[in-house]
Amino acid sequence: MRYRYRVQATVSPSNPVRVLEIGGSHVTAGSVEVASHQILDRQRHPLDPSRDAHTIVGVLADAAKRLLPNPGDRWAVAMPGPFDYTAGVSLHEGVGKFDQLRGVDLRAALAAAIPADPSAFTFVNDADAFLLGEWVAGAATGTSRSVAITLGTGIGSSWLADGAVVSTGPDVPPDGEIHFCDVDGVNIEDLVSDRALVRGYLARTGTTVDGMRGLADLARAGDEPAREVVAAAFGILGRLLTEWLDRFGAEMVVVGGSMTGAWDLIEPALGLPVPARPVSDTERSALLGAAYAGDRVRLVAD
Repeated sequence: MRYRYRVQATVSPSNPVRVLEIGGSHVTAGSVEVASHQILDRQRHPLDPSRDAHTIVGVLADAAKRLLPNPGDRWAVAMPGPFDYTAGVSLHEGVGKFDQLRGVDLRAALAAAIPADPSAFTFVNDADAFLLGEWVAGAATGTSRSVAITLGTGIGSSWLADGAVVSTGPDVPPDGEIHFCDVDGVNIEDLVSDRALVRGYLARTGTTVDGMRGLADLARAGDEPAREVVAAAFGILGRLLTEWLDRFGAEMVVVGGSMTGAWDLIEPALGLPVPARPVSDTERSALLGAAYAGDRVRLVAD
């Protein structure tokens, strides 16, 4: 379940917000001074998303405690979906990561393990946190309507209008998630993702390649099938995105995720109608954006 943001006055800009940014193989903890956009004591720790819930919560709590938090601190957690961000409960199932967290009240579990006040926690979709961070202090600063796309094992997206996340309505994809969209009856992630690119190159050449990184290396070295696979896949994504960007009235797209290392190949294939900017340090943006949400907004279920 996504949510909409309702902006409130800043809780206390002088006190840092403690943030956990949770990825597919790591958790990064940091203390963020929202007013100055400074991230203090940033620490990255390995995290195995296939482990049992008790172990995962333990790793997250250990990362949180290394920040040496104080009673009364605000906490923000940037978490990949599917997740009920208002309730703080995992909905992961059959997605290959965090499946053992399904049904776990992460707010209560973290509050007990750190310990902290359960009411101090705000949970934020990871793509939303990334875009909020870029809007607060990044490529999307000053825009009225901006969009974030994350390219990695899958495709994430976020849509921001005047600082508010938009996840419902006719101008955005279902639940604000581009990965729910189909192209000619095929889900977009079956056409544009690491696994889809590997499959496409194998079909053309009979050779297995090491994901987008390996494909990009081949394409830059002059391998024509590699260039064709990249161009075809991201051309499809570009056409789908263009339709939604036009509907939304987007002024800027920020792009994050592991595939941004191949931006020189991806950008021409996308052919987007508005400026698109790759962000190399998406983790910093997510930390800042999650802290902004934790400090300044209340989440309201749609």
